[in-house]
Amino acid sequence: MRQILDAHLHVWERARHPQPWIDPRTMAAIDRDFPPASAAAELSRNDVGGSVVVQAVNDLTETVDLLSGTRDLDAVAGVVGWIDLTGDVDAQVTMLRSGPGGEKLVGVRHVTFAEEDERWLSRADVGHGLDALARLGLTFDVLVGHHQLAQVADVVGDHPRTAFVLDHLGKVPLRGTELVDWAADLALVARRPNVVAKVSGLVTEDEAGRWSTERLRPVVRHALRTFGPGRLLYGSDWPLAELEGGYGAWLRAYLELTGHLPAADQAAVDGRNAARIYGISRRPGRRPR
Repeated sequence: MRQILDAHLHVWERARHPQPWIDPRTMAAIDRDFPPASAAAELSRNDVGGSVVVQAVNDLTETVDLLSGTRDLDAVAGVVGWIDLTGDVDAQVTMLRSGPGGEKLVGVRHVTFAEEDERWLSRADVGHGLDALARLGLTFDVLVGHHQLAQVADVVGDHPRTAFVLDHLGKVPLRGTELVDWAADLALVARRPNVVAKVSGLVTEDEAGRWSTERLRPVVRHALRTFGPGRLLYGSDWPLAELEGGYGAWLRAYLELTGHLPAADQAAVDGRNAARIYGISRRPGRRPR
C-alpha cells in the first residue's frame, strides 16, 4: 500500500489575494478560486492522506490567511508561507506562529520570478534571512528557473545549516534544448547535503498536451540518480496540474515512474521524506487507487 503525503499544492481566493499570473485564455482551467476546502476535496477524491500547502504570492497576509484557513483541515499537515527575508525574520515568524493555525507553519518560500534581479537569492540581506530560518527550524523552498540552478548550488553551499527544498526539480526545460545543461546543474545542486527536491510541476513544463509518462521517465530517473530516493518528495502542484489532465493523471504517472523502486524507497518519496523535512509528525493516510 502506497501512502501519499502531497508536499506541494496551492489554494487561493482572488478577491483577497489576486493571482495576476493566471492567463484567462491559456489557463482557463485554473481561472477561478481554489479555497482550502476544494484542496481537501481533491485529495479525498484521489485517496491522498495529507498535504503541504505552499504560498503563491509574496505577501505576509496570504500566509496569515493560509494558516488560519487550514488550521481545522486535517488534509493540510503544513504550510510553507512567505516572510520578508530582508526584514525582521524572528518577529515575523513569532507573529505567524502565535496566530490562528500558526503551529502548521513548516517553511518559507519566495516567488523569485517576481524579482527583476535574477541574483536576488544571492544577496547578502537575503542570506541573513536564510540563516535565521535555520535557527527557527524552518525550511526554505527554492523556486527558480533551470538556468539558475548553478546559482542555487552556491547559495545552498553558503548556508549549510539551512534546510533547502528545490521546487519542481528546478523547472525542467522540457520545451527546449537545454536538458543536458539542466541535468548537469541539477547534479551540482544534489551534491549539497542540505537540499532535497520535489518531483512536482513537471507536466506543465512541457508543451501543452504533449507530456507523457515516457517523456518524463528520463527526468525522474536522473532525479533519482542524483538525489536518491531519500531526498526526493512527491508533489502534485495542484491546481496547476488541472492545466494538463488534473490531479489524478499526474499521480498515476508518478506512481508508475516510481513503481520499480523497493517498497521502502517508494514510501520515502511518497511521503516520509516530506514528513521528515517539514517536521510533520503524523503519517499520510489512504492509498491511491
